[in-house]
Amino acid sequence: MSISIADIAKSLDLPFKGNGSIKIHRISNWEDADPQSLIYCDGVKKSVQLPDKLIAGCIITSKDFIRPTWNAIISENPKADFSRIAHLISPRPTGTGKHHQTAVISKGAKIGQNVDIGAQVVIGSGAQIGTGSILQAGTVIGEGCHIGEECILYPRVVLYQGVQLRNRVTLHAGVVLGADGFGYVFDGMTHIKFPQVGGLLVEDEVEIGANTTIDRGSLGITHIGKGSKIDNLVQIAHNTKLGSSVIIASQTGISGSSTIDDNVVIAGQVGFGDHVHIKKGAIIGGQAGILPKKVLRGNEVYWGTPARPLKEFKRSYVYLSRLPKINAITNELKQRLDQIEKKLSKLLANDQ
Repeated sequence: MSISIADIAKSLDLPFKGNGSIKIHRISNWEDADPQSLIYCDGVKKSVQLPDKLIAGCIITSKDFIRPTWNAIISENPKADFSRIAHLISPRPTGTGKHHQTAVISKGAKIGQNVDIGAQVVIGSGAQIGTGSILQAGTVIGEGCHIGEECILYPRVVLYQGVQLRNRVTLHAGVVLGADGFGYVFDGMTHIKFPQVGGLLVEDEVEIGANTTIDRGSLGITHIGKGSKIDNLVQIAHNTKLGSSVIIASQTGISGSSTIDDNVVIAGQVGFGDHVHIKKGAIIGGQAGILPKKVLRGNEVYWGTPARPLKEFKRSYVYLSRLPKINAITNELKQRLDQIEKKLSKLLANDQ
């Protein structure tokens, strides 16, 4: 799709300078740009590297960095507005109604208009697929699943029975939703499986990365809030409640019955014990560990294992880094003390 600089600026309610009639066909990094490209700059260091004459058709940046010969859209948040423009130039795909002949669709399933169904897709009885959704090759939709409008399920996505997706959900390749949670009761001799008969609800605009798994509730519901973004290789256990606009990076593991409030940011490889509560706006650094039943206050940065506020973690880390030096000093003092004790022993022996 192509769109003029003037129309791009108008759609974002932003001012521009230069030739507004130039058509933009694609977004680009500035090294690979051509006269039909849009690039962005949001830092002083990068702006110094940019030439006085752009190869790109247009740049989006702050007014402080603009040079006289540039076609430019003026923004106080160039990276965010660049991302918005990307959706204008390359809009989210929607289905056109193509059904591959190898797909297996139960007679009891309800398929909306303009749904694309790829090769070897299996759709179970009672499943409902909303208008404009796309199911790519090898996807399996279990019995009674509900998929909203304009969802995209990439190859080999598996939805166990009863999973519910709202609208415009994106599931990348290999996602598994609604598998049994890891719940067992030990009776003194063996591990008895606790019932895993609850549900899983994924709200609007959620995106889930490749090979991530989210378990159904044991007796209740696992809930993923609106607009949350989950990276590849994340595990979310049964009965977990995610608020809206939560960010979770790769290789994070969340144990059962955890509650994570709105706008929480979780870095990679964070481990959560069960029944934790992370309050709104908290930020958790990479490889942190949250102990079971722990409550973390909102709007604060946490790091380390067990996770603690960043300032406290930094103080502890400083002391930890000094341990080798402290150990050397301690050994030296011990040697001196041993020498003093030997001298005292000799003196006492001589006195006797």
